[in-house]
Amino acid sequence: MGNVSRGKSNYLELLINRGTKVKSNPSLLERLARLDTNTVSDALDFLGMPGATHGLRPLWDCPKIVGRASTIQLGPKADAKPTVHLISPVIDAVTTDDRILVISGGIDGISCWGDILANAAVSKKVRGSVIDGFSRDIEGSESIGYPVYGRGITMISARNRVIQTGSGEPVEVRGVTVHEDDYVIADRCGTVFVPAARIEEVLDMGERIARRQDGMVEAVRAGRSVAEVMHDKEFEAINQGDTK
Repeated sequence: MGNVSRGKSNYLELLINRGTKVKSNPSLLERLARLDTNTVSDALDFLGMPGATHGLRPLWDCPKIVGRASTIQLGPKADAKPTVHLISPVIDAVTTDDRILVISGGIDGISCWGDILANAAVSKKVRGSVIDGFSRDIEGSESIGYPVYGRGITMISARNRVIQTGSGEPVEVRGVTVHEDDYVIADRCGTVFVPAARIEEVLDMGERIARRQDGMVEAVRAGRSVAEVMHDKEFEAINQGDTK
């Protein structure tokens, strides 16, 4: 449902409450923050667009996050030569407070995130990490309130197993292609990516869906037949611009 009041505060609100000014198109991020992943996924369905993923869940009871993607590609380490620790160059390069780290190429059972990276990310005002992979030290991320979404939790280190192979380029996350600066929303139901070029179209549709579905909930609570309220024609009306 689209009503943001039905859950804990999202990370955008936490940043604002800390006195941090959002620098990257705040109107779009604020509109996205008022929706949830269910509604944004539905909007993508109506528009015939990919973007919704399956299997990327909050790895602790973290708040919803919205922001812009900083993309990172990982891969297996092929030799024993020392390398810069994965993801650390991307964190060091962050200059705005709208970033979500979108990390692709994780290996099953091997971590690609931990509490030292989380502390570095917090110091750069990164909003959270979405990992197509695994995290370790999850209590460390939780203790500082840093949101982490991913496939699961492990204790096995990435060192000498996984390296960063690229950043700022398109990555594949659970079958969805994510570009640098695409929009990201993640909550307890999962993670959705929205192409930056289509964000206003998706937000417009999402807001229509949210209004319609809020009205449907009110109708059911008022005693109207749920079979009537949830009939396909009610959803078709959204596509026609009718949100009554």
